Amino acid sequence: MSHHVPGGLAGLPRLVAGWTLTVAGVALVPLPGPGTVVLVAGIGLLAPHYAWARRLLDPLRTRAVAAASYGAATWPRVVASVLGAVAVVALGALWWVDPAFTSRDVLGLRVGPHLPFGGHLTALGLWASAVASLVLVAYSVARWAPRRAAADRPVATAPASRRPCHC
Repeated sequence: MSHHVPGGLAGLPRLVAGWTLTVAGVALVPLPGPGTVVLVAGIGLLAPHYAWARRLLDPLRTRAVAAASYGAATWPRVVASVLGAVAVVALGALWWVDPAFTSRDVLGLRVGPHLPFGGHLTALGLWASAVASLVLVAYSVARWAPRRAAADRPVATAPASRRPCHC
C-alpha cells in the first residue's frame, strides 16, 4: 500500500479532494443525489496514489464507456435519457415544495404526511443529479453518437426562384 504523494506536497490537494469525494460519494449512494458520479470522481483522483483505486477505476471506466456509447447509439435512447432527467427535475420541485399529503396505510405502513427525506437538500440533490445526467448525456452524444455519412444526408437545393438561369 503506497502512501507516496506524487509531486510531493503539490499532489496533496488532489489526495484530499479524492478522499473527500470518495467518502461523500459513499454517503450519497443510498440518498437522492449524484452519489455514484461523486464516488467515481473521488476514486479517479485517488487512482494515481493507490493501486486499489486503479484496480477499481479500470473496470468502472470500461463499463462507463460501454454504457455511454450504448445510450448515445440511438436518438430514442438519448431522448429517454433527457426525459428521465426532466422527470428528476420535476421530482426535485416536488421535494422543494414538500406538500403535505394525507396519511394513508400502504402495505401496513403509515405513509404521509410528508415526503421521505423531504426538504430543500433533497431537492438540491435531485437537481444536481439531473444536471450531471444532462452533462453526461451531452458528452456521450458528442463523443459516441453515430454520425450520418455525407452521402446519407439529404441534399439541400435552392428554391426555384434563386436558381441561376442557364438560358
